[in-house]
Amino acid sequence: MIWFIFPVSLIICNDIMAYMFGFFYGRTPLTKLSPKKTWEGFIGGGVSTLIFGFIFAGVLSSYQFFICPLEYDEEIMGLSMSCIPLHLFQKTTYLMPKPFSLLKRTLELYPFQLHSLVLSLFASSIGPFGGFFASGFKRAFRIKDFAATIPGHGGFVDRFDCQIIMALFTNVYISTFAHVASPHRILQQVLALTPESREEFLRLLRNHVKA
Repeated sequence: MIWFIFPVSLIICNDIMAYMFGFFYGRTPLTKLSPKKTWEGFIGGGVSTLIFGFIFAGVLSSYQFFICPLEYDEEIMGLSMSCIPLHLFQKTTYLMPKPFSLLKRTLELYPFQLHSLVLSLFASSIGPFGGFFASGFKRAFRIKDFAATIPGHGGFVDRFDCQIIMALFTNVYISTFAHVASPHRILQQVLALTPESREEFLRLLRNHVKA
């Protein structure tokens, strides 16, 4: 669940904070596609998203509800979200870089918090361009909103233009950099094999364990 809630929250945070900074401090237009957006709002939203993402990632990682898959537990005869957390969600001690080691030599973090910085950076720098593209598209067709599904906010695309880009990036990032094999995922893959392939897998596994 964390891989869904976290990216969505980043876009929401960036959208709100960019609006706040732009409203109070905005002076320099960012792009002609969306005249109301300013550099002050863009930068302020970006910094706020990085800080929020790092803290929020630590909070989510501390609750099994967000990091454990929903599975059937034979002991309680029902669904359970209790598990041994993956390495990404277990606190790890890191050595601080030299410039900062004078203040503190080590820092205890969830590895997911380091991944959160990459996701936050994307959400605050590339993510908003989904909104810019949508604004340019609407201007080309001289329409204010894509639809009237949500009163006062336009249609589905008006609210989720940035979320679509963020979802695509998150999916690629998980499979490329944060993909961690789990016993349950391996079991599902083995069960999907043909009977002959399962026997071959078990034979190879026995030989590997014996060695």
